[in-house]
Amino acid sequence: MTYFISDECIACGSCMNECPVDAISAGDIFIVNADDCIDCAACAEVCPVDAISEI
Repeated sequence: MTYFISDECIACGSCMNECPVDAISAGDIFIVNADDCIDCAACAEVCPVDAISEI
């Protein structure tokens, strides 16, 4: 399972800083690279607006 960042994201960068495998990248929106995600949920735990969930 991997994680998805919804449109509710406020682009604060908390998730990107917390990811232990650098699976999150910033662009117009933040995205999780499914090939790199290790399903640790660290990103979802630190998201201040609960914009990250399992697919």
